[in-house]
Amino acid sequence: MTSLIMKKHIYIYSPSGAVRDKAAFRRGVKRLEKLGHEVEVDEAALASHMRFAGDDATRLASIHRAAASGADVALISRGGYGLTRILPGIHYKAVAKAIDKGMLFVGISDFTAFQNAVYAKTGAITWAGPALCEGFGVGGRAALEPGQTQAPALLPDDIMEACFDDLLSGQGEGAGWRQHRETGGDTTNLIAASAHPASARGTFGLKKATLWGGNLSVLCSMLGTPYFPEVKGGLLFLEDIAEHPYRLERMLTQLLHSGVLARQKAVILGQFTDYKLVPHDRGFKLQSVIDWLRLQVKVPVLTNLPYGHVATKVLLPVGAPCDLMVEGRDALLFWGND
Repeated sequence: MTSLIMKKHIYIYSPSGAVRDKAAFRRGVKRLEKLGHEVEVDEAALASHMRFAGDDATRLASIHRAAASGADVALISRGGYGLTRILPGIHYKAVAKAIDKGMLFVGISDFTAFQNAVYAKTGAITWAGPALCEGFGVGGRAALEPGQTQAPALLPDDIMEACFDDLLSGQGEGAGWRQHRETGGDTTNLIAASAHPASARGTFGLKKATLWGGNLSVLCSMLGTPYFPEVKGGLLFLEDIAEHPYRLERMLTQLLHSGVLARQKAVILGQFTDYKLVPHDRGFKLQSVIDWLRLQVKVPVLTNLPYGHVATKVLLPVGAPCDLMVEGRDALLFWGND
């Protein structure tokens, strides 16, 4: 796929974990350049200190260099861990000033800490999307198909790249998806109907609700801090990786008992991947958690948002007012219709 948008200045920096897969990093840079962009790599992007991309001062400085770079996009190299420990040192006014001038801060996973802190402190909007290595640095080859002598090389996901292009060109206005098919009745529609009398057939709309959230583990780690946004009437989206369903339920319980879930207009579940069920579960699985959650809250709980630690992902504006439209299994988020 070839990008048809004008060249953009993309700044690559590493505010979280150290980049161990240097090949993926190089592939990501080359891919962005092939798409026609100017790529600037932060001086400490490949730094390493224990499991981090440099010590705390180094990673803080990289954030501030990104904000001062004048780039169109500040894209993290990878997630991992490290942002929550440096939140007090971030110059939030400088970040918000860069955003006000048009800079797009994009990232995933551990970046949830930065995004929600920025919103809590300044109200500025950042973007949940790919990181350089996992999004644009895809490598290797696909599985060999019958009749093939050589499998095709793996490339970044077309939908993800199209959404990224839409963001850079200013064309991104929303995202649509189809929820999982429910078994044993359409629980989503029943809950939605009880919360919204006009949606008895599973058709309802929510207007101008703040979209926020991200990685569930990171978000829960921010509860009770000044970096956790106090969002009322929001659309809370969540995803996670390598967390068993019982751990997901435990974290959702924390959001429930703290009152966060009750203050939302909807909970939107993304992709929860790379966990392993065990015999001790005796049938307890992710759907069990979803069914339990729907019994705890009086708002719609949607599923299968194409966002998380997966190849195919949309980009989402964290902190932006959005409209949500649901008709049966089909859901649409709009943020570009001011």
